[in-house]
Amino acid sequence: MALADAKKSLYYKTMRRTVSVLLVLLSAIGLYFIFFSTKIPAVLEKPREIILSLHPLSIESLRKKEFPGSELVIEETLKPGSNYSRYIASYQSEGLKIFGLLTVPQGKKPETGWPVIIFNHGYIAPTEYRTTERYTAYTDAFSRNGYMLFRPDYRGHGNSEGDAEGGYGSNAYTVDVLNALSSVQQHKDADPHRIGMWGHSMGGFITLRSMVVSKNIKAGVIWGGVVGSHADLLTNWRRATSTIPATTTIASSSRRWRNMFVETFGSPEANPTFWSGISANAYLKDVSGPIALHHATGDETVPYEFSKKLYEDLQAAEKTVEYFEYKGDNHNISNNFTVAMNRSVAFFDKYVKNATSTP
Repeated sequence: MALADAKKSLYYKTMRRTVSVLLVLLSAIGLYFIFFSTKIPAVLEKPREIILSLHPLSIESLRKKEFPGSELVIEETLKPGSNYSRYIASYQSEGLKIFGLLTVPQGKKPETGWPVIIFNHGYIAPTEYRTTERYTAYTDAFSRNGYMLFRPDYRGHGNSEGDAEGGYGSNAYTVDVLNALSSVQQHKDADPHRIGMWGHSMGGFITLRSMVVSKNIKAGVIWGGVVGSHADLLTNWRRATSTIPATTTIASSSRRWRNMFVETFGSPEANPTFWSGISANAYLKDVSGPIALHHATGDETVPYEFSKKLYEDLQAAEKTVEYFEYKGDNHNISNNFTVAMNRSVAFFDKYVKNATSTP
């Protein structure tokens, strides 16, 4: 009996070792196919989804996060606008104190609170960024038309805590914007169910990303947006520097994420699953509301083809979308500013201000 028991024990130990080795081999093979093969066996579909959701830049990873925001704390009262009050306010995002420009309309507040616009600015060198500078005419146009407005500074910008990680190889700025959204919803003067989002250049990239993650954005307006997929940004956008320093990408940061992703996951042709997984463009069916795209054909910073392609893709996804093209104008749509801004205000009036205040 003792000999039989010993043989049985040895048998089970051998089987356990064999199973362990097989599991390790299967995991290694699975990871290989997940990241480096375009032909993934059906048995590996679930592991692929799990691994992709763990990548910090993926849309699925972003959706798994919580964005509690915090109370908006008034840090400084600024000189008022024509018919609205102006403040520097702060809120919390992943334990960081983030600052931003807050404007609140004067006059009788609507019963449900003021409609809101979250304003996402384009690239400005973080060390040069100031909360009260740049985009003054842009924010004023919305603020004086009866909108409460909040322009978050993003981490590492101005007095905001944290490191400026860049907008395209990290979800950090999008996280800050989504926490800003939650913080504004908690404000006593805001209507938490009538919120729109405006973005320029990099801010357009953040706006689109936010709208496939949060259902709390009624509508979005994007000017000169970096709204191509990550594959497009890799292959069809090489303007790492520009004569317009307020709206361009950091060359070193741009090269960093491009090189790292290609070296780690392969090219978009070799590994389309990864590249689509990190791109908002692959999730357009989930866009939370109507979008208006404004782009100039003379834009030397961001190709207007990005907005045109997004317009077509949103139409194919049966989403409400408008596209405005400005012949020969620049990245800031300076020569058609009044026209573009009037269109933007009218769009928000239709889909945000005049929307029903419901979740």
